[in-house]
Amino acid sequence: MISRHRDGDVAVIEIDRHERRNALDAAHCHALRDAIQTEGARAVVITGAGSSFCSGADLGAAYDAAFRDALYAMIAAVTEAPVPVLAAVNGPAIGAGAQLALACDLRIAAWEATFAIPTARLGIAVNPWTIRRLALLAGVGTAQAMLIGAESMDAARALQCGLASRLGDRAEALAWAHELAELAPLSLAYAKKALNREDSADLIKDFEACWASDDASEGQRARAEKRPPRFRGR
Repeated sequence: MISRHRDGDVAVIEIDRHERRNALDAAHCHALRDAIQTEGARAVVITGAGSSFCSGADLGAAYDAAFRDALYAMIAAVTEAPVPVLAAVNGPAIGAGAQLALACDLRIAAWEATFAIPTARLGIAVNPWTIRRLALLAGVGTAQAMLIGAESMDAARALQCGLASRLGDRAEALAWAHELAELAPLSLAYAKKALNREDSADLIKDFEACWASDDASEGQRARAEKRPPRFRGR
C-alpha cells in the first residue's frame, strides 16, 4: 500500500510493501501519483517502510507497457509538484526505485542506501529522461558506470558524486523538509520549474511574479526588522 500523512506543513508518503521490498506495480504507481497531490503541504517526503526504499518493479511488471505508463506518470507528478519533494532513501533504490529518487528534488540517503539501474542485466531500458537526469545530477561518468558498467552506488559514493544531497535517516529528511516549508513557496516553485523544464515564456512570467509578490515585500521587511519572514505564497 501507499500511505500518506501530514506532519505539520510536510506531507509524508510511504511505500509500505515490506514483504516485497517495496516493489512497485502499476496500481502502486497510480496510488503514489495520487498521493503526491500537495493539498496545502509546503513540502513532501517520500520514503519506504522497513529496510528498503524501493526495490524496483514488482516481478514481471517491468516488461508490461501499462506499468511503464504508470511509472512515468508517477515520475511526472513528482517533478511537476509545485513544492519541494525529498526522497528519504532508507535502503536500496533499484530500477524504478532509483528513478523515483531521481525525480525528487533532493535525496537524503541513509548509510544502508544503494542506487542501481540494472537494465543491462535484464535486457530492458529506461527512458531518455532518466538517463539525462542521472547524468545531470551525478555526472556522465557515474551515469556510464551505472547504466553501462551496471554498477551500484552506495551512500558514500552517491554523496560524493552528487546523486545524494545529504546523508541521514528519515528524521533528517523530515527536519530538512520542515526547513524548506518555511521558505518562500513562489521562489521554490519557480526554481523547481526552471530546473526541470526548458526555458519558456511561463518561466519568465513566474520569475517576474516572484519579484512582484507579497512574499518579496515580506522578505524585505523581515530583514529590516531582523526577524524570520512569514511567507504566504502570494
